[in-house]
Amino acid sequence: MKTVSASQPRYRQIKETLRNRILSGEWPEGFQLPSENQLLKEFSVSRMTVHRALRELTDDGVLTRVQGVGTFVAERAASAEILELRPVSDEIAARGNRHSCQVELLEEATADARLARSFNLPVGARLFHSIVVHYENEVPLQYEDRWVNPNIAPRYLEQDFRTKTPTEYLTELERTPEVEHMIEAALPGAGAAALLNIPEGEPCLRLTRRTWVRGHVVTLALLVHPGTRYRLGTRFTARPGQVPLDIAL
Repeated sequence: MKTVSASQPRYRQIKETLRNRILSGEWPEGFQLPSENQLLKEFSVSRMTVHRALRELTDDGVLTRVQGVGTFVAERAASAEILELRPVSDEIAARGNRHSCQVELLEEATADARLARSFNLPVGARLFHSIVVHYENEVPLQYEDRWVNPNIAPRYLEQDFRTKTPTEYLTELERTPEVEHMIEAALPGAGAAALLNIPEGEPCLRLTRRTWVRGHVVTLALLVHPGTRYRLGTRFTARPGQVPLDIAL
């Protein structure tokens, strides 16, 4: 959590103080902030100073303001760019939060028929397998079930994924892989539900990611996120003649 520096402009000090109250959980999602008059008294500043701090936090997506009602702490469902190959630790850091993880499994395995098809390898081929749970501010955010081609990443099992995520490590080996993403709504399954600390019947977002380098499949990852804690989205410029998604639907 950021500390508030006395050398900062007053509006920024107020902004960081309010942000810290939100990140600490003192002001949870949906909490209605004190009125501007109450904040004026608390911080002993002008209305313009308070208004600027609130406006910038609103622009940052931290607050939401409802005309005639008040200002509220915005929902903070995690968000990721669909088209990016980005470590979950970077997503969490970009929101000003803390990433941690727990390695649940790290082993050598063999390819069954399904995995053999995914990797274009013979049944029984050697693979590496890992299961890692990623946390945002101590809350489980992502269950990562990953299979890796040892011919591309021979030292995968030697890594400490508590300090560098599997995505970070694999991206360092090959910075420009070809990526396939498939996104669907799904139930988590008993194992993932237990590790994410959610009911087995809770809807989740499941992203299946496969990457290639020079025609060889590097990794197949199943990434499961509780639907209430995560969302996927992107923003792009449409090409001429391309129908925007919301119109197409």
